Amino acid sequence: MRPLFKTWLTLCLLLPLAAHATNREQRLPNGFSGYTTNSTAVRSTKNVSAKNQHRTRSNPQSYPVAAMSPEQSSDVLSRAVNVLGTPYRWGGSSPSKGFDCSGLVKYAFNDIDEIDLPRTSNAMAQGHGIKVDRDDLKPGDLIFFNIKSRRVNHVAIYLGNDRFIHAPRTGKRVSIDTLNKPYWRSRYVVAKRVLPKSQQLALAKR
Repeated sequence: MRPLFKTWLTLCLLLPLAAHATNREQRLPNGFSGYTTNSTAVRSTKNVSAKNQHRTRSNPQSYPVAAMSPEQSSDVLSRAVNVLGTPYRWGGSSPSKGFDCSGLVKYAFNDIDEIDLPRTSNAMAQGHGIKVDRDDLKPGDLIFFNIKSRRVNHVAIYLGNDRFIHAPRTGKRVSIDTLNKPYWRSRYVVAKRVLPKSQQLALAKR
């Protein structure tokens, strides 16, 4: 029953993400009906494009927030959910040896070639990805906590709907928890969106 439960849980978590990606790809501008040869329409389009480019250059905040592809996010969540129940082990980073919090995160992102995370939660929080507001969290984002310390010392992977998956502590197992609990809400520090190297370079050039 345990493998069946994991498969069911994985589907429940990933299907909404896939649906979101499909809807985003199919969304077209209102009135779109293909190419046009109307010169007035072409000039109008160029004028709008020029205005948008000027607005973008003058206001860096107008850039869309970069993110992993839906496929990459799905891979990360799938690898994490598939090791639910694995015992916590300090320094562990594999299903056979167990996981600590950062070991679980590094394992989940391991199959994405363009991403190479550091080994500790504090290093992940300081030097990788872009900061995102709590209200803008997306599946696959990393959320960081401060537990009995003055610096970040715990990391989890956001699943959606205020839920996250993590390796809690000694004596516990990889599990799903919620940001709605006062314990985690009071210890929340920051969230980061991990980006492939190509997107990091694109952001650096802006």
